[in-house]
Amino acid sequence: MRKSITFFLLAFSLSPWLAYSQGALRLQDAAPDRYIVQKGDTLWGIATKFLKDPWRWQEIWRLNREQISDPQRIYPGSVIVLDRKMTPPRLTIAETIKLSPRVRVEPLAAEAIPSIPANIIEPFLSQPLVIEENGLEKAPRIVATEESRVHLGAGGLAYALGIGQSGEPLWQVFRPGRPLVDPDGGKTLGYEAIYLGTARVTRQGEPATLLIVAATQEISQGDRLVPAGPAVMNRYAPHPPASFLKGRIIALYTGLATSEGGKDSIVSINKGRRDGLEMGNILAILRAGASIPDPQSTLSRDRAPSIRLPDERYGVVFVFRVFDSVSYALIMESARPVSPGDIVQSP
Repeated sequence: MRKSITFFLLAFSLSPWLAYSQGALRLQDAAPDRYIVQKGDTLWGIATKFLKDPWRWQEIWRLNREQISDPQRIYPGSVIVLDRKMTPPRLTIAETIKLSPRVRVEPLAAEAIPSIPANIIEPFLSQPLVIEENGLEKAPRIVATEESRVHLGAGGLAYALGIGQSGEPLWQVFRPGRPLVDPDGGKTLGYEAIYLGTARVTRQGEPATLLIVAATQEISQGDRLVPAGPAVMNRYAPHPPASFLKGRIIALYTGLATSEGGKDSIVSINKGRRDGLEMGNILAILRAGASIPDPQSTLSRDRAPSIRLPDERYGVVFVFRVFDSVSYALIMESARPVSPGDIVQSP
């Protein structure tokens, strides 16, 4: 027995805020005519099968601004069809899909494919990440550890003051991190909260007893606790900012003094909600061009006229968390190591 599932044709008007996109859409040399969406696919991954510039996904789908913020139309089993006769080419979902009994499709919101790999960014979706100076001072704190251990990992017991009878069963453990300093002006935009792990209350009281159920770093006396909120999965289709935006990478988010990153690393950016940045925005990464003395000048190197080399684009990031003045993005593509101070701008 075969089961038919009907999907609506996706054919939407191109948004005017994409007007500054440069050049024609470039299809992959081996772009398929049809593709069946698989479990584990992402919008970005599917885009790379069709486009050389996957961040221009929204143009080939003709999504408008509202649909970009809720692209819940693509599920495992959907058949994506490439229409090469259109200018520019267009992707649609076949109206009728016939599936064998071994393939079951239930179009529930929970099954819709995400924009980018969920397993990488999920731990960052419900964490505060950015706090004000001394913003964790009033949060519940770990005052002792099991058998007075210096550090705890998963499976260890901790004792905390400040939880009281809150009723919150799950808490995230943080440690105040380094200041996020704007590379352009030197202003401190906030302070990073370093996520250490998750703890579950096993006995209420003052102090309360907590079991460490997950740990990314060692947990110690003095670390702070924040109620674990539900993760809000980012399903925004990749799209550029509404207007041209240019900023810089502040740092790599690792909790460590790492100076360089690459694909799948997370970076903080010195632009946020007040600058017009939003979840799902795509930004290009550029390395600032160096200034060199004119090699034909007869003057000494320190007096010779300088030549400013052009900025070189080498990667792409996907913004998945936005605060007022700071945002966090996942590096999707990178042809060289990404460093703090590198430029990010509208692609």
